[in-house]
Order: sequence, then structure tokens, then C-alpha cells
Amino acid sequence: MERNLNLKEHCHVNHDGTGDNFVGIKADASQVMVCFPVGYCLPESEEEVRQDILQLIDVLSIFSDARKSVLAMSAPEDPRQVNFPVNAYMNLIRRFLEQGCYYAEREQIRKTADRGRIDWAASLKKNVAFFQEDGSPFFDRYTVRGSLPNENNLITQVHKFCVYESFRTLGWLFTSYMPPDPHIEKDTRRFLCALYKKAGTTHNDNDKRLLKDMISVVLYLDCECADGQRYFGTDRFEYVWENLIDEIFGIRGKEAFFPRTKWSLKYDSERDNHALEPDSIMSCNGKLYVLDAKYYRYGVTGDKRHLPQSSSINKQITYGEYVAKNAESPVYNAFLMPYDKNDNPFGIQGEDFANIGEATGQWKCGEQPFERVQGIVVDTRFLLKHYSGFHKSEILKLAKMIEDALAENAGTALPGDGQRLPV
Repeated sequence: MERNLNLKEHCHVNHDGTGDNFVGIKADASQVMVCFPVGYCLPESEEEVRQDILQLIDVLSIFSDARKSVLAMSAPEDPRQVNFPVNAYMNLIRRFLEQGCYYAEREQIRKTADRGRIDWAASLKKNVAFFQEDGSPFFDRYTVRGSLPNENNLITQVHKFCVYESFRTLGWLFTSYMPPDPHIEKDTRRFLCALYKKAGTTHNDNDKRLLKDMISVVLYLDCECADGQRYFGTDRFEYVWENLIDEIFGIRGKEAFFPRTKWSLKYDSERDNHALEPDSIMSCNGKLYVLDAKYYRYGVTGDKRHLPQSSSINKQITYGEYVAKNAESPVYNAFLMPYDKNDNPFGIQGEDFANIGEATGQWKCGEQPFERVQGIVVDTRFLLKHYSGFHKSEILKLAKMIEDALAENAGTALPGDGQRLPV
């Protein structure tokens, strides 16, 4: 069975950042929509779009914070949230495409033959023994052990059910082929009983993974909402953006750079407050860079109202000041915001990173690098495609962008330099 689906027609990028903030996949029986984050530029070819969708699924699976995102079978505003096991669905599809067959338990048989794995007890009972001169028996034919696939096995039927369900929901990502509908009525209790029993006795790792994926699908379908809608993704992509920035640019052990506060009370014990936590600390060539991942719309709209405000700027300067006092290294500050390197309000073309200005506090003189917070826009597609692997080149590129911007503005006086509060 073949089906046609123009992938690009089923993709959406929220270019101005307004409206539905959901990022991920929405699917029901009649329509599929893939929602990409702000600043994403869809490629032209069908195969590239397919790879980008798979990449988005990987990123959401790895970097979504389950406490702050929606990875659910129902709409984001629905309080019932049951995790959609997208990886189990995709594993079932990949396995079926690679092997081209369904799981089948092999039924043990015995047959008479002159070769094979001999069943000595059965041979003695069923076959004529000839005796040699020394009195030992020999057979011209033996009863040997064998096996045949049992297509009627319940687990085979459950596999057919799960494969069809997986292709119906996500198979369009891989192929236009659609396996035939097995017309098997869902029986959750019976299916799970057979799957759990088999999973507890099998020693084959591949079969264990397959059974685990089938269990995930059956459990999910048992909780599925009546209209059959499936949502995989998040309406709080800012947390994914933060995690991506930290994965690519951040050091491990950044907790050492968290500014901490406490209360010393006259009438009670001390109280330690929660530390301020910068999103990422980047280290490059003996220098430190405090990075704040801002999933803001400025890189897409060019609207100054969509820039970080005073609270974020002052907090970032505080981070830089604290790090500078506790580390023997030059310290720099930057906001990282999304944009599309091929279509943006600044006329920038083809640059993965770009500087759009700097933020300062009028209560600081700007003598230290960290007192000038650089505004850097990062191509969203570039970021999603570079979260894995070796990041040294991206770190060097970002460090150079921040330092070059500071050098360019080195002679610029800050408004309100040395400003004093009225007494």
C-alpha cells in the first residue's frame, strides 16, 4: 500500500513568534503537522526535510525537560499528559523496514532425517537400531530437532498490530509504503500479559528491545484520547534552547560559578537562598564566557521590544562580575537568540552567528568586558544540527564573534558613564 505525503506542505515555522508556540509533531488520523522553532529555515529537498524532522524528534527527545514541556498524547492545555513513546514507534518502523518481516516464535518440531541436531531419546523410541559387532547401536536415520515459525502466535499478531499503528502514525517520515491493516482488535490486557510473560523469559537482547517497544505502544494506546490526536513536542521550547546552548558551548561543573546568597538572622538560624544559575559557562583559550540562552523573537522580527530587558541585563552583569572575582581569567558576557541566517530583518546572509549590538548597565562604566553584554543571534537550524559531536570549532567561532564585537566598540563611551544616584 502506497501513500503520498509532501513533507514540506506539512511543516510549519512560526516566523514571527506569535500564535501557537508548540514545537514538535501534531498528528491525527487525517493530518500531520510538524512545527519547527522560531528562526528555522526549511531546506528545499524532500530528503533534507525528512532528515530535519528526524533531527527535531531527536533533539526534543534528548533535551526537553519533562517538568517544563509537553510530551503528550493530548493538547498542551489538556491536564492529562501521557508520554507519546515516539522512539518506540520509530524503532518498530526501522526494524520492520530493515528485516521486512514480523516477529514469529519458532515452534519446536521433531522429524526423521539423516542429519541435524539428534534427539537421542526420541531416536531410541522411534527408529530401528542396528547393532555393531561390539554390541553398540547405530541408526541409519535419526529423530532430529527442528523449528518452524508459528505465524498464529499471539505475539506475532501483537507485532503486526503495533507495526501498523507505528506506520499509520509516523511511517510517512521514512517511506510512502504502508503495511496492510492486520484487522486485529485491540485487547490491551491480553496483549500485555503475553508481552510481559515473553519479556521475562527471553534472553535475546534484540527481542527484549522489540518487546519493550511493543509494550510501550500498547500502554500508550490504552490511554489515547478519543479523537486520536497525538502530540510530541513542547510549548516551552525555551528550555530546549537553553539545553542546546549548554550542550554545545557549556563546560561541565558550571555550579562553581553560581553566585550564592544567604540571610544571617538575629532571631533564627541562617538561611541559604537558591543560587543564581547562568545558563552556560563557555571556556576558550583561557577565557570565560557567561552565556544566557534567550529564546526571544528579536532575531526574527527586528522589533526592539523583543530584546532582553533590564532584569536580564543586570543579572548577566552580576554573573560576569561574580565569575571575574573568582576566576583568574578574562570574562565576557553574551545573550544568544535565534534567527534565520537566510531570511532576517538585518540583511545578514549565510552567517551562523551574528552580532546585533550590546547591552549595558548605566550603573557600570563598561571598563570590564563582562559589563558589555553582547547580543548574538544564532541560526536555529545550525544549532539543531550541531548538538552532537565535537564542538571546538563552534566554540572558537562564537568566542571570536564576541571578542571582535567588543574590540569594535572599544572606544565607544557608554551613556551615563559614572552616573551617581542622587543623595
